[in-house]
Amino acid sequence: MRKIILAILGVLAIVASIFISKSLIENKNKVKPVPPKVVKVVFVDTVKNSTIPIVIPANGNLTAKRRFELYAEVQGVFQPGSVLFKAGQSYKKGQTLIRIDASEYYASVQSAKSNLYNSIAAIMADLRLDFPEVFPKWQAYLNSFDLNKTTPKLPEMTSEKENYFITGRSIVSNYFNVKNLEQRLSKYVITTPFNGILTEALVTEGTLIRSGQKLGEFIDPSVYEMEVAISKSFAGLLKVGEAVKLNNLEGTESFTGKVSRVNGSVDATTQTITVFIEVKDETLKEGMYLEARVNAKSEENAIEINRNLLLETKEIFVVRDSVLDILPVKPIHFSDTKVVLKEVPDGTVIVSRPVQGAYAGMLVKIYNENANKNN
Repeated sequence: MRKIILAILGVLAIVASIFISKSLIENKNKVKPVPPKVVKVVFVDTVKNSTIPIVIPANGNLTAKRRFELYAEVQGVFQPGSVLFKAGQSYKKGQTLIRIDASEYYASVQSAKSNLYNSIAAIMADLRLDFPEVFPKWQAYLNSFDLNKTTPKLPEMTSEKENYFITGRSIVSNYFNVKNLEQRLSKYVITTPFNGILTEALVTEGTLIRSGQKLGEFIDPSVYEMEVAISKSFAGLLKVGEAVKLNNLEGTESFTGKVSRVNGSVDATTQTITVFIEVKDETLKEGMYLEARVNAKSEENAIEINRNLLLETKEIFVVRDSVLDILPVKPIHFSDTKVVLKEVPDGTVIVSRPVQGAYAGMLVKIYNENANKNN
């Protein structure tokens, strides 16, 4: 029985091996399917060289071109005026900003002026006798002397004897002492040098002001400047008076400024130069953040493409007879999204949008916009 079972199993194994070998032979001779060749559609542009303006992007904050920082040179109590000393308050040119109580100092000035007047009056009799030719001009000076007005300039001394006589009576020294006191007295009143707005007020009426104390800031809101840093490679290209386009961060407002000054030195740390852009507009405020586009120069016989189309090997993809190829180029200027290239012949068909997995020799099909519309 055992031998019969083994014989049957042997026959079955032989039959199975015959079928398996036959199946393997048939699969080996079967033709494998060829995968279809994929031709990618590419967007292209035809090159036409032209003059490309090199635009340098920059940004910065606006500051008033004319700024007046208020500091006290004398000490006293801040007296109230007709206009409150508050931030945002506008003033006209020559209007009083701050008036400090100077009643005590004013009395000492008047005392010094009175002493000068008395010393001149004391020599008038001697002048009539010894210098009758100069007596009239000194008499006229006394007649014009007013204690409530600024001390007038001393008469011009025409002779050496007159000079010795007047100087010996300490009149000249008394005169300059009075002028010094009057000059300091004028520091008790601070007036506006131009039309503007008070942007910072650090004191209020009734405050005791000390010498050297900062009182506030006053600006002219009609003209602003923006300080930007430009690469030193463009130092020789920027010109004073060149127009600059400005816009806010949102891009909703645009302004036109001009290059007012270019710093003559290069920052040793950043290797940049400082450029000042002047701009005028009623809607501008100090501290606003703006973006600028400075026209550095114009490059002839060049093209501008997106930066992502330039390969790391300084080459770009071109299409020749429905096949991708690479073309060496010369980059001139890089911006955030664009690059300016030279040495690209006119009429060259270049790829205008990135192609995933692109390589030289790849079969492509040029996108036909008109045919696509008809379809």
